[in-house]
Amino acid sequence: MKLENSHDTDDMCKTIEVASVVVVDHLSPSKALVAAGDELDRDGEELFTPPLNFAMVDNGVFRSGFPDTANFAFLQTLGLRSIIYLCPETYPEANNEFLKSNGIKLFQFGIEGYKEPFVNIPDDTIREALKVVLDVRNHPLLIHCKRGKHRTGCVVGCLRKLQKWCLSSIFDEYQRFAAAKARVSDQRFMELFDVSTMKHLPISFSCSKR
Repeated sequence: MKLENSHDTDDMCKTIEVASVVVVDHLSPSKALVAAGDELDRDGEELFTPPLNFAMVDNGVFRSGFPDTANFAFLQTLGLRSIIYLCPETYPEANNEFLKSNGIKLFQFGIEGYKEPFVNIPDDTIREALKVVLDVRNHPLLIHCKRGKHRTGCVVGCLRKLQKWCLSSIFDEYQRFAAAKARVSDQRFMELFDVSTMKHLPISFSCSKR
């Protein structure tokens, strides 16, 4: 699959189509609940609400902030097999029930949500998460932390290094999701992340240079 450029990804974050269902992002909490719970009909199509910062990373790989019950109907349209959860906190009961009822496997890699300058990104944990991402048997797969910015951004950024993206494109993608909360420490981590020890792992989806 050919990777989308930054403009394509921006467009996808605004309005995307999954299984002929129109997805509308950036709804207010009250409207999101109505859209997911009552399945508002607009022009004959059902509306579903994606999680905060939702986007497609690659074929069979998605990213987002923490999904809640208002997002479950949307997540069902993705046909997920796995979720990578990057926070140390226990997964909520409602989310666990959703996973169980839909046959979705949870991979939890608890990375603390530090703030600069006290940032400690565990290299080994990122590597273990990437191994799950690279295994297509786990696809379709969703990567998420709390806001879908820093921890998720680091995992995706290191994946991009494996896909041979240039650093400027990696940082551009990271900054579009982190916005004003972008961290120099995250970008430094991605820059120094050594992919040489992971090159033996198969990357069977997109591997384009950016």
